[in-house]
Amino acid sequence: MKLVKKDLFINGEWIAAKRHVTLTSPYTGEAIAQIPAATEDEVDRAIAAAHQARSVMAKMPAHQRAAILEKLVSLLQQRAEEAARTIALEAAKPIATAQTEVARTIQTYKFAAEEAKRIHGETLPLDAAPGGENRLAYTVREPLGVIGAITPFNFPMNLVAHKVGPAIAAGNTVVLKPAAQTPLSAFFLAELMQEAGLPAGALNVVSGSGSVVGEKIVTDARVQMVTFTGSPAVGIGIRNKAGLKRVTLELGSNAAVIVDQGVNLDKVIHRCVQGAFAFQGQICISLQRVYAHERIYDEFVEKFVAATSQLKIGDPLDPQTDVSALISPSDVQRALAWIEEAKQHGAKVAIGGRAEGSVLYPTVLLDVDPAQKVSCQEVFAPIVLINKIATLEEGIALVNDSRYGLQAGIYTNHIETALSAAEQLHVGGVMINDIPTFRVDHMPYGGVKESGTGREGLKYAIEEMTEMKLIVWNRN
Repeated sequence: MKLVKKDLFINGEWIAAKRHVTLTSPYTGEAIAQIPAATEDEVDRAIAAAHQARSVMAKMPAHQRAAILEKLVSLLQQRAEEAARTIALEAAKPIATAQTEVARTIQTYKFAAEEAKRIHGETLPLDAAPGGENRLAYTVREPLGVIGAITPFNFPMNLVAHKVGPAIAAGNTVVLKPAAQTPLSAFFLAELMQEAGLPAGALNVVSGSGSVVGEKIVTDARVQMVTFTGSPAVGIGIRNKAGLKRVTLELGSNAAVIVDQGVNLDKVIHRCVQGAFAFQGQICISLQRVYAHERIYDEFVEKFVAATSQLKIGDPLDPQTDVSALISPSDVQRALAWIEEAKQHGAKVAIGGRAEGSVLYPTVLLDVDPAQKVSCQEVFAPIVLINKIATLEEGIALVNDSRYGLQAGIYTNHIETALSAAEQLHVGGVMINDIPTFRVDHMPYGGVKESGTGREGLKYAIEEMTEMKLIVWNRN
């Protein structure tokens, strides 16, 4: 089979790269494409193109930016099956889950088109201060310029949309570095954006290594902002190198849910299993820790394990598949080592704990010591722990005892309990009577502590990607 050979997308053109690498399927290990590995010069060309196109995008009226994004939505709807298949192929995301991602990507660009028409400032009553009499003041929001977007493998279309959508809506230009394992989705987007009428240079896609492409994006003075989703270690490195650039970081998590006594477990089990094992647990807000009240603990574990045993393991292109391969063999080895470490410190494996090839079976661990990696670090694998708590206070303390704080959930029938949890959980978002894995694309999304800084969600991302300017008229 002849491999597809991809080019870089720079200044509205497909440019042959000097060097390529082979992209392989995480599930079969077979080669699926030849992908450009951009050099520093090639990245420089992309940044120069984005820098050059700034004035075109900044002057473009809001209705025109919205129309381009609406056209993109229409093209994505027409090619949704192809988009989902691309994600399934390069990321081993089960096709049904990939279809959901494409549907969400369409929503994200729809929201971006709508928000493009709603970027505005406010008037200020300057006469509230002595000396401010007879002056008129108002603010406007202006695009920053070039946005460097560095995206992860786990949502190769929707997390790209969360950076590209608001950037274009606000009148910025973009240099996009997709994850090494999932560049095909980004090249697919470039193709559609070109067809949608985006001006040359407004979106540039350069695949390659973080040490070359990422480094250049982060340190180049022409890039006004870096928006990154990935690991805390890389995110902290970006922040340290970015100087006075604006930086939005969506980093790791080990998301937790508290299950209070008296909750109808039949209503919540399927949702919790879904939150733990969707896309093999490779989701930033994947449910990793469950703290169940001692009165319902045994029943919760029994029902959770039974539901987990029903999950179908297999080929990502099979519509029936729930769980497929992890993104790389090294991730399988790491996950197995973390499970083994937990077992040596007293944890029990209720189900799973083994791998076949690149597939790690959905794993449920009980009685896990909070100091173990499967509890205190981000597993990014189909592993969930269920521990017993005696009180709500104990549950909240365990959730908060983490380097991370992206989202958390609590199931309870008591309003006072829910309000206490909402107040005391130190996270970016609290989901009451739901799993921490809940996200719709226009809500503010981001975390505290090592989960990052800044917020995504279209309106909120546009605020990060624009500069406020104050104008004051003296009428004296």
